[in-house]
Amino acid sequence: MPPLYVVQQNAKLRLHNRRVQVEMEENGETRILTQIPIGQVSQIVLFGNIGLTTPLMDALLGEGIEVIFLSQQGEFRGVLSGELTPHVPLRRAQYRALENPAFVLQMAKALVRAKLEHQRALLQRHNRERGDPHIDEAAARLSDALISLPNKMNLNSLPGLEGSATAAYFGGFRRLFDPQWNFNARLRRPPPDGINVLLSLGYTLLGRLTTSAARTVGLDPYAGFLHEVEYNRPALGLDLLEEFRPVVDGLALWAAGSRAVTPPDFTPGDASRPVVMSEAAKKVFLRAFEERMERRFTHPVAGMQLTLRQCLIEQARQVAEAVTRGEAYYRSMGFR
Repeated sequence: MPPLYVVQQNAKLRLHNRRVQVEMEENGETRILTQIPIGQVSQIVLFGNIGLTTPLMDALLGEGIEVIFLSQQGEFRGVLSGELTPHVPLRRAQYRALENPAFVLQMAKALVRAKLEHQRALLQRHNRERGDPHIDEAAARLSDALISLPNKMNLNSLPGLEGSATAAYFGGFRRLFDPQWNFNARLRRPPPDGINVLLSLGYTLLGRLTTSAARTVGLDPYAGFLHEVEYNRPALGLDLLEEFRPVVDGLALWAAGSRAVTPPDFTPGDASRPVVMSEAAKKVFLRAFEERMERRFTHPVAGMQLTLRQCLIEQARQVAEAVTRGEAYYRSMGFR
């Protein structure tokens, strides 16, 4: 059963005839948004300022149905659950999976595949009318990497393949920007130009959401498969981020190409921050990021129209199901 996502701000959930009723108060009248039998709800995920009546909370606790509380932006805030929770056995399964080199390798390869496929799709889509042979070459190198990926027999060989493919990608990606941006390579510590500043900000925002998505489904966000486990590093959150990096890349392309953000919005700073983005440009980019997160897609596994923010959670749910079954599997969103 799919979870119930509620994103409408100021909505209220109550129990009505053993149904979860989502309603909204408007002009002194109550409008029912949806009703679902409580037996058909596996989990409730609330984004932002949404109310929950005490009778419904009591019923959900009795049925063992979790309620996940997220901020309106999708950051994890807490969980309401009964005495029994699936998180302990799920996390035990996750830790067991991390001890299985074959499982880790297959999951890592699936995550890399999803990222490379989406990077290639972005280059091909934006080069259809441009016809830049250098971008075509970058896309071809990504295709070669995808062909080579199944032949990688150990985890240590993946960073080399992913690194060379990513370098090829950014070699093509940078050609999509006007030369006035002076975007010559992906550099992040610190970002030396406006486009790198936008990418770093976008990846940071997205990484918080993917880390939150892992926590939402009950996984340990610090125990990943592709990224090495290190203290205070959300390795699984970073794993889930990889597939969605091209979403941020596309957003940077839109910002620069539409002139919603322009080079004068970035001014020289100090050694730690050589380029500083104006507050006005930051607001434009953040607003565009939030709008992108609300764009709807048909999730390939859930089979439902979901916002991109909700798709992050469903991708995390795939990982949870994989570790529970003990079968490494991860299907990408398939962006085109």
